[in-house]
Amino acid sequence: MPFATAAGRRLAYEWLGEAGAGQPTLVFLHEGLGSIRQWRDFPEKVAAATGGRALVYDRYGYGQSDVLQEPRRSVRFMHDEALQALPELLASLGVEPPFLIGHSDGASIALIHAGAGHAVRGVVAMAPHVFIEPLCLTSIANATHAFESTDLAQRLGRYHREARKTFYGWADVWLDPDFKGWDIRDDYLPHIRCPLLAIQGYDDEYGTMAQLDELARRVESPCELLKLKDCGHAPFREQPETTLEAVLRFVTGRT
Repeated sequence: MPFATAAGRRLAYEWLGEAGAGQPTLVFLHEGLGSIRQWRDFPEKVAAATGGRALVYDRYGYGQSDVLQEPRRSVRFMHDEALQALPELLASLGVEPPFLIGHSDGASIALIHAGAGHAVRGVVAMAPHVFIEPLCLTSIANATHAFESTDLAQRLGRYHREARKTFYGWADVWLDPDFKGWDIRDDYLPHIRCPLLAIQGYDDEYGTMAQLDELARRVESPCELLKLKDCGHAPFREQPETTLEAVLRFVTGRT
């Protein structure tokens, strides 16, 4: 697997598909405990169906990228990813204005990146966080208990070089009291100029539909919402066909 350097860290990445003339570059941004492999075959299917090329990568502290060195991430870690690491990665790999397809933390990073004025053709935000809800913090506390009492650490170890550092690098910052005030509604959402597709399940244990409703209310660019019944936090895994169809319609309708 090749590596690129962004924000001073080595990041593992992978290209999927072949770029056709005039076809988009799709950049996938994984969730808070995600990695390249945890996307499964979803990026490959999107790339194949659109005729575009997909870039998937492990953010710093995840997958096969550099292991987290700091004792604790900053509460602005998603801002750092969106404003420093992602622009450097795209520049180093020669990526033209892409479609960003993000899940959970990755969706928030995509929204911040677009809202900061970076050139983006469109954003697909699956289960995005635009402000902090008590439900989310309760679920993360429950996940911490599960990490210590179930086989969650072993399962994460299939994908991450150091599962414990990856897990607590995520959980500790989310449970930091200062993180309760994290909010991108005013500073970033009104400044997004590209089209958006936001997808969320009604059974999402990390956020309510208030996240999508606030997103739609704050942005001025075209914004489509897809609210899925019988779906939790990962639409691309729990309702793959419906999610894939919506993403393909969104991307191909703008190329």
